[in-house]
Amino acid sequence: MARHDRVRRRGARRGPLLGVAMAVVLASGAGWWGYNAWSGDGPERDPDVVAATEQLQSFLDAWAAGEAAKAGALSDSPRTAESLLTSVMTNLKPTGAKLTAGDGKKDDQGKVVIPYTARFTVPAVGEFRYESEAALTGKAGKWVVEFGSPMVHPRLVPGKTLALKAVAKRAAVLDANGDDLQAASLRGSVDEQGKGTFGLEARYDKQLRGGGGAATSEVVIADRQSGEAEASLTKSSAKPGTPVRTTIDPEVQGAAAAAMEGLEVNAALIALEPSTGNVLAVSSRPAGGINRALAGRYPPGSTFKVVTAAAMLKAGMKPSDVVACPKFTRVDGQRFENQNQFTLPAGSTFKDSFAKSCNTMFVENRAKAGGSALHDTAEAFGIGGEWDVGDVTYDGSVPVTTSDNDLAASTIGQARVQASPLVMASIAATVKEGTFKQPVLVPGAVKKKYEATARLDPSVTGALREMMRATVTYGAGSALTGIPGEPHAKTGTAEFGEEKPPRTHAWMIGYQGDSDLAWCVMLEDGGSGGADAGPVAARFLKNLT
Repeated sequence: MARHDRVRRRGARRGPLLGVAMAVVLASGAGWWGYNAWSGDGPERDPDVVAATEQLQSFLDAWAAGEAAKAGALSDSPRTAESLLTSVMTNLKPTGAKLTAGDGKKDDQGKVVIPYTARFTVPAVGEFRYESEAALTGKAGKWVVEFGSPMVHPRLVPGKTLALKAVAKRAAVLDANGDDLQAASLRGSVDEQGKGTFGLEARYDKQLRGGGGAATSEVVIADRQSGEAEASLTKSSAKPGTPVRTTIDPEVQGAAAAAMEGLEVNAALIALEPSTGNVLAVSSRPAGGINRALAGRYPPGSTFKVVTAAAMLKAGMKPSDVVACPKFTRVDGQRFENQNQFTLPAGSTFKDSFAKSCNTMFVENRAKAGGSALHDTAEAFGIGGEWDVGDVTYDGSVPVTTSDNDLAASTIGQARVQASPLVMASIAATVKEGTFKQPVLVPGAVKKKYEATARLDPSVTGALREMMRATVTYGAGSALTGIPGEPHAKTGTAEFGEEKPPRTHAWMIGYQGDSDLAWCVMLEDGGSGGADAGPVAARFLKNLT
């Protein structure tokens, strides 16, 4: 029964008492219960109506505060009341609630009937407001709320509850096949309110959630058992979200995820399609926060020797050139050494030093990459540009060196050289393809791909392929020996921090000679490239065979 109907009946002339009551109601305004019920011509209020209204307000206050058990204790059905009120508040998750008792009166049976107004602030809905009424019965000297589903909302019946229904249904993040993306660290997650918290779910939250209206959900009457919505109590003009489609290949992604299982360190594995730059797999652990595969910033160590070798090849060196690989070498008093202080025998070549990752050879031949040569060669691999990939990325940095020591350390991927696993996978992909193709993860979001400002000579990429294959067949990448697909690789053990001996990140990058696949494995504080990153890369490639 609408409230204005009740007011109209109280205003009908049925005697002096009702006439006075009506005058007071009109003077005080609807919803103010302090002067609502009179027992005679004087100013005295009906104590039963006052007491019952106070009891109802206590019930409503407990309900608004989410104290369902406390509210239920003020009713004639404590457990039923607690259950339904808990259901309503759990489903709606209001950020604010105000329930206000109105003008009550006694009926012919001695009960006090009191209307009340409910106002809830519901996320994704806005204000949800309605009017209902409660009847209270006097029992053992106190007033008790007669609890029933219609008391909670006039349209509720037993077995039903209030709930939320998403009108702007959240769309999915998809893989290259159009199926739900199965890559938790990349896809990200959503919170209880349906908002993206990290990953692609957060970056494309607005697109995925949809909208077009202030409210993206509706309050509905729903079945308590099935949860099925049966009637809407609010309306929304919001539209469903739009899916985000990625380039992720589910088979490659699955192989990457399986290869990472069991690791006890933070790590990243990323795979690219060299012919297009499409990102085929992204696995980063732990999930959440920065995606190490895409945006991690690390010294790349000896994997960067691919770039240094390209600069040296451009300067005239050949893979067959005989070079020295001593145990130590010094630059202005700074000592550089090879891992475990190994040496190579006399007559060893540039290709041998690359394959076995001889630091001292690169340091001693640093003049071939001097001046701006190392920086300029890095530009041919796209490093230093701004990549429009479709997600947050770190696109590498190879500053022009400022001293001989700076140059020496930079040739082996230390000093100020920094890269992400994405950048290092792209380096391998560039060698495979012969030219830089900017990586792409979400094609629909890419406005303009970055174009490298320099290009590699075919003779340089040809020599790099020869040396990367040698890394597998007889060098530091022996973990890949015997794996089908003609893998090419480069290992890296990158020092970081101030500890002595220094801690190290483990790297391996590579590509398959007989297929369109390049990749990078990075283990943060994970040991050695060949011994630790190598087996992870091997598992990844074996998972694809």
